[in-house]
Amino acid sequence: MTDRKSSFENLECWQAGRDLKCFVREQIRPRLPAAEKFSLSDQLTRAVRSITANIAEGYGRYHYLDEAKFLSNSRGSIHEVLDHLIEARDEDYISEELLMVGREKVDQVLRLLNGYRAYIIRRAHES
Repeated sequence: MTDRKSSFENLECWQAGRDLKCFVREQIRPRLPAAEKFSLSDQLTRAVRSITANIAEGYGRYHYLDEAKFLSNSRGSIHEVLDHLIEARDEDYISEELLMVGREKVDQVLRLLNGYRAYIIRRAHES
């Protein structure tokens, strides 16, 4: 059994990423038309899942710089999610209000992820 006291699940950036993932699943994907099931919906799902998956995978690495690389990958996925949300708005699949909520969630994940990544890089230079 995993000790959750020392788990990626306790990272605020992972928790915020999970919140974004739930938002996309519950508020965005249901509004996309069936014709987008295998394009925008699929791309959005893969990108938002990649955020938390990369944080978790990096957490499992033994070296700080390895972890920082996975956090960078996660950051790229966050920007990809924002691009897909903008696309959904441009196509009039979602409202401006939903896009704004999505932007706020994206910004929160980025802020937390960047802070955690900076911490990891400082630790790498200290060791």
